Amino acid sequence: MTTIAFIGLGHMGLPMAANLVSAGHDVRGFDLVAELRDAARDRGIAIASSGEDAAAAADIVITMLPAGRHVLAAYGTDDTPGLLAAARPGTLFIDSSTIAVDEARAAAVAAASAGHRALDAPVSGGVVGAENGTLAFMVGGGDADFAAALPVLETMGGRIVHCGGPGMGQAAKVCNNMILGISQIAVAEAFVLGERLGLSHEALFDVASHASGQCWALTTNCPVPGPVPTSPANNDFRPGFAGALMAKDLGLAEQAIALTGVDARLGLLARAIYREFGEGEGAGQDFSGIINTIRAAGADAS
Repeated sequence: MTTIAFIGLGHMGLPMAANLVSAGHDVRGFDLVAELRDAARDRGIAIASSGEDAAAAADIVITMLPAGRHVLAAYGTDDTPGLLAAARPGTLFIDSSTIAVDEARAAAVAAASAGHRALDAPVSGGVVGAENGTLAFMVGGGDADFAAALPVLETMGGRIVHCGGPGMGQAAKVCNNMILGISQIAVAEAFVLGERLGLSHEALFDVASHASGQCWALTTNCPVPGPVPTSPANNDFRPGFAGALMAKDLGLAEQAIALTGVDARLGLLARAIYREFGEGEGAGQDFSGIINTIRAAGADAS
């Protein structure tokens, strides 16, 4: 049994922490939101009085927070000590938030400077993957630290890939989500085009899902009701992964594109499309709900 502090008990963090409890680990959680703390108690997670209190007795500290600034603030600064100052020397910090590569590297440097070990380990798989313990983890950090974290990560995930040194987990995540954002738009555009041509959703799905158009955005996150009963389109686009979060992740891709000088025109266009979607109706919808924006734009143009 490992003593684990879990900081951030939202849509993703709560089921991840609950799976750790089910596996027999001693989990002490904390979130700034009282309702999330109450929900975590109902799932068998012991709630600490603060993140620092949770970290003080932990072997591993896992953070699942909205953005890089939250991670770095939680880790602490010279003026405001945080998790790093509270933890025992040599504690393994695992950040599963999705943040910029340079922020992940800064967090790793801060942890090492405080006498700790650190991994960046963002995830893919959404709330369903978090609930089912089938998340994919993309991990950046040292070999020994990865080996130490692996049994815990395997409790929450179905596939764990060591991508390289500090920041490389986030590098893999930003590239993966750029592919996903672009492909979800492409699938949505294809279905709207099929509608206008008189093609049924089922016919297009049956063809594309077994042909060269096959992709996750089609076969798992199909943006029209019917072909994939578990897709958000069959549940009023309730978010497994919200449009606003896709906009945020593509913003990280945009930063990385600017930093590296890559000619990634589709990535930048996807960022612009999802930024508009995430600031409007997509704030409370699954990102596959982008199909409704494409339908509306086509109707306005006709």
